[in-house]
Amino acid sequence: MLLVFEIFFWSFLAATFYAYVGYGLVLYILLKIRQRNVPPANFSDDFYPPVTIVIAAYNEAELLAEKIANTLALDYPRELLKIIFVTDGSDDKSTDILAQYPEVISAHRPERKGKLAAVTRVLPAVTTPFTVFTDANTLLNAQALKLILRHFSNPATGAVAGEKRIRVKGEDAAAGAGEGFYWRYESRLKKWDAQLHSVVGAAGELFAIRTSLFEILPEDTLIEDFVLTMKIAQKGFRVAYEPAAFALEAPSESIKEELKRKVRISAGGLQAVWRLSSLLNIFRYGWLSFQYISHRVLRWTLAPLGLPIVFLTNIALAIDGGWFYQLSMGVQILFYLAALTGYFLENHKIRLKILFIPYYFCLMNYAVYAGFFRLVTGRQSVLWEKAQREMVLKKDIQ
Repeated sequence: MLLVFEIFFWSFLAATFYAYVGYGLVLYILLKIRQRNVPPANFSDDFYPPVTIVIAAYNEAELLAEKIANTLALDYPRELLKIIFVTDGSDDKSTDILAQYPEVISAHRPERKGKLAAVTRVLPAVTTPFTVFTDANTLLNAQALKLILRHFSNPATGAVAGEKRIRVKGEDAAAGAGEGFYWRYESRLKKWDAQLHSVVGAAGELFAIRTSLFEILPEDTLIEDFVLTMKIAQKGFRVAYEPAAFALEAPSESIKEELKRKVRISAGGLQAVWRLSSLLNIFRYGWLSFQYISHRVLRWTLAPLGLPIVFLTNIALAIDGGWFYQLSMGVQILFYLAALTGYFLENHKIRLKILFIPYYFCLMNYAVYAGFFRLVTGRQSVLWEKAQREMVLKKDIQ
């Protein structure tokens, strides 16, 4: 029986470690090996095609003026830029605010069917060869459009992911500290993914596509930005990464608000694993499959499952008296105690960020279980409940 426990312990420990740390190490080593043979960047800095920015905004009246000003201030030829705000379902003053800006197009319907339905509705009216998507609660740096669109001068590029940045201040709580650390790590992996082959799915805060590659997705798709860009990669196009083009977003106001977001993203990730199951065929898709499985699939499946299995099997192995298993048991206990302490400090408004990282890690994995149950019970709607965030201001990106 101990042999069975050992097999489970080591198998799931390896899968969990690889999903969160090992894949990054493998990417780093692969890129070091290939470093001498890496060709120069295959794009032109002097590339200014017509482009449309599509911004889906649901009840974002308090943010719209800042977002519009930020968008109009982007350093890009104005005659080549078309800006569409889609406010389907909004019942605040969004349409009244947009009416004050003749430079932008306001697309509105009273029915709320979700972000994907809103974007799909307006895409047929987009006549430019490229479309940029960004969220209403983010601000872009002035050079973002130039930096992203230059990648499309390479015909092999089908989409470009910008960088999502979380504005983290010293007084931010666990949600901000944990989310900020997570996205810094994710940005590093995206950079390495792009250097190896392709980014594995873009985040909706900022990404661009060749308009001709837009694909109508099932209406119940939960993370449409990820699925859309993965389908573009599946067609043989590269998803590039431009870290110097960024969307700045404030952290969730609290862990409770952050958990809402993580649960729905986890539900969408599990849905995507099922619907993109053909991408698991590494013999057909090669590097893309390797990256997709390593970077995404394991994080949404075996890694969260492995954490309790590693802990429980470690208990049985530690009781048997092996010193290594006793040591690993002690390390796990200390890690979860640190996470529990982070939870306690957060509830008492005490800021000790080093403990927020294990707390956020446990929260992320709990969200996968919660997302799974919401998905299988049909309780995860495309009409997402927004996580409350602070406002990002112009001064935050300067």
